[in-house]
Amino acid sequence: MKNIIGLFFLFFLFISCQQKIKPSDLSKINGYWEIEKVVFDQGNDKDYTINQSYDYFQVDKNNTGFRKKVMPQLDGTFVVNDTYENVNIRFENDKVFFYYITPYAKWSEELIAIYKDQLVFKNADKKEYHYKKVASINILNDGKKTQ
Repeated sequence: MKNIIGLFFLFFLFISCQQKIKPSDLSKINGYWEIEKVVFDQGNDKDYTINQSYDYFQVDKNNTGFRKKVMPQLDGTFVVNDTYENVNIRFENDKVFFYYITPYAKWSEELIAIYKDQLVFKNADKKEYHYKKVASINILNDGKKTQ
């Protein structure tokens, strides 16, 4: 009986700790994000200690925008190409979904959590992508202001 009560308590704690994402939270997504790790549905993690590219998100108040890959440079700037993914955000049954569209594919990811400096998505394969917010860093220290 104690085990059942304990399991019920853990389940309730897990459910109550999930973040309820509000439309106002989506403004936090704008900016540069670096992937930290991927959590697979079997519970295995793959850590990313060094990334050659970041994801840049820009979402407007109509819940539309884009995501593109950018490559940070030593002088604090980013190399950017013309490739990007259009994104439409929808709130469905207390969940938030990002629908991506390119000329080649369409897919979606569920936004699990969003904070000032953390972001978590889950894709259709139940992989969780954990991101951290980043800013440009000028490690050349050439006195120029980063962009």
